[in-house]
Amino acid sequence: MAYAIFKTGGKQYRVEAGDKIDVEKLDAEVGDTVKFEEVLASGNGADIQVGAPFIDGAAVTAKVVEQFRDKKVIAFKFKRRKGHHKTKGHRRHLTRLEIVSV
Repeated sequence: MAYAIFKTGGKQYRVEAGDKIDVEKLDAEVGDTVKFEEVLASGNGADIQVGAPFIDGAAVTAKVVEQFRDKKVIAFKFKRRKGHHKTKGHRRHLTRLEIVSV
């Protein structure tokens, strides 16, 4: 099965055709097709291509399935014996993609 490692949102993802992944929010509507051209590596079985830094002409195509927010993350800080507590939380904006082709 062919796979590729591409970069988006400061992170790297290893994907195959048909995979569903969650990435940092992309500026695209649900149903749109997105093309990622920053492919770092690509392989098919024992045959592997590695870019320096990217592979020329390689691309990963994906379809936007959903725009959503992740579960709430709580950051709780305290200093012992001082009565100091600080609670802060946030929810990341994410985009769910379905990989169409590698």
